[in-house]
Amino acid sequence: MHLDEIDLQLLALIQSDDSISTESMAQQVGLSKTPCWRRIQKLENAGFIKRRVALLDADKLGLGVSVFVQVKTNQHDANWAEDFARVVAEFPEVVEFYRMAGEYDYLLRVLVKDIPAYDKFYKRLISATALTDVTSNFAMEQIKWTTQLPLPNPMQSK
Repeated sequence: MHLDEIDLQLLALIQSDDSISTESMAQQVGLSKTPCWRRIQKLENAGFIKRRVALLDADKLGLGVSVFVQVKTNQHDANWAEDFARVVAEFPEVVEFYRMAGEYDYLLRVLVKDIPAYDKFYKRLISATALTDVTSNFAMEQIKWTTQLPLPNPMQSK
């Protein structure tokens, strides 16, 4: 599916505030309500819109400690990797999980209440799977955080 300027405008509006009404979006992109709704449905069906969620405030929920956990392993077979992914997926504290290229094999972003809560998480993690090295980096300050993807600007490509 090719995205035109209106599709990109709709995606920008939706990712900045999903509670915006279809009528308001239609007005902002120069469509009537029904064609706007159809375009949004098309974007959802094509997978451009994965899901709609509410973004919660981690600090207000008592999850003010963000830890970046780098993991090394000496096991690189597919079965171990699948098992490790399943183990990590069961930890609700892990909010992001990546397989990396470079010095470390995996990177996890973990949200917890405090250092003792992280220590409990750490102990559960290392007892659940075999790891070669685990390095934890605690974020001192969150300077930028966004869920908005950098969409292409159709005006720049003309």
